[in-house]
Amino acid sequence: MASRPPNGRVLQVAVLVELDSSWGRSVVSGVGDFAANFGPWNLLFDQADDSEGRSAPEQFHGDGVIARISTPIQLEKLVAADLPTVNVDDMFSAVPGIGYVLTDERARAEMALEHFIQRGFRNFAFFAPPSHEYSRTREQAFVDAVEASGARCHVYRPGYRTGRRIRREEMHNRTLRWLRSVPRPAAILAVDARRARQLSEICSVEGISVPDDVAILAGDNDDLLCSLSTPPLSSIEVASRQIGYDAAAMLLQMINTGKSPGEPVRLPPICVSSKQSTDVLAIDDEMIIRAIRFIQAHAFQGIVVADILKEVPVSRRYLELQFRRYLGRLPAEEIRRLRLDRGKELLAQTDMSVDAIAEACGYAGATQFGVAFRKRFGSTPLSFRKYLRQGGGADAAPRSDA
Repeated sequence: MASRPPNGRVLQVAVLVELDSSWGRSVVSGVGDFAANFGPWNLLFDQADDSEGRSAPEQFHGDGVIARISTPIQLEKLVAADLPTVNVDDMFSAVPGIGYVLTDERARAEMALEHFIQRGFRNFAFFAPPSHEYSRTREQAFVDAVEASGARCHVYRPGYRTGRRIRREEMHNRTLRWLRSVPRPAAILAVDARRARQLSEICSVEGISVPDDVAILAGDNDDLLCSLSTPPLSSIEVASRQIGYDAAAMLLQMINTGKSPGEPVRLPPICVSSKQSTDVLAIDDEMIIRAIRFIQAHAFQGIVVADILKEVPVSRRYLELQFRRYLGRLPAEEIRRLRLDRGKELLAQTDMSVDAIAEACGYAGATQFGVAFRKRFGSTPLSFRKYLRQGGGADAAPRSDA
């Protein structure tokens, strides 16, 4: 449980997180939300140094630091400063004395894989050029999830070390050779929105159709990059604002107790924001494609399986067998999944009432919607919204089984 700063004084906190991405701005907004509720805090921001990463000025002698630690020099400086520090990135993990609030990579990988499987894909790949900006944790989590499903994950291995600068043309050619080696139709998870856009641009130049030949999903979201890509990019919405909020709560606890947490806090992503880059069905049964498209078009209008059978001239048994084969679920379960995922997204991104959301998702009322939502996500709709808006701590995180 959060408490006020000791003696009611103003805490001096350095926030060393980039502000040039949607993710970074959202994390910092979460820190600001917590500071406004449990302050007073004075937040210090600093620009990055290309070689050292973001670090507080030499003269900073404040109370604590919230950082995205991205370089060995930055880590060395923060350790030497001997201030309570919370890291919101896993590039350098399990450093003694440092707290961690992170996205749950296993949950992100499973969400990405489920998104692809729902569209009938059987060929999977992961794209992440070597970089200081991220660890290989996201890659390994996706590889593990794909292999656990019985499939193979084709990982981009360009053969050059992290940090080496290569020309744009060379990067293009290396990526193209890799793309040609991946079986199609392929579902590719890119490590982040910037690399997803890079991949999409190469496909466009080389005449590789997105999403028909290659479906691209960004591992995180950048509103501008994803919306301006051609086609617009699907992405995973992570709980970045909550990461910032919980990081601030953890930092205050460290300041008050003088102790660092024993385990990192890992927050599940919120949902997949589905756009045109993954809007395809890699299924070779035309009747099932028609059935899925009908569900996607009418799921929020209160349809039942009987309505699908009026549209698609097959037996109910055949429909259910083929749905299990391609999607791993029954038609009724697919309708319910789409409704609840939309409800989750509306709770996260709008101020609509639960009654209005229930109606928008095709439910008879808020009670029916609430029962179904809690059964799937382990939380009531209002508790989920409250959690996202910093009403609950990290220990109250709703279960994610998307």
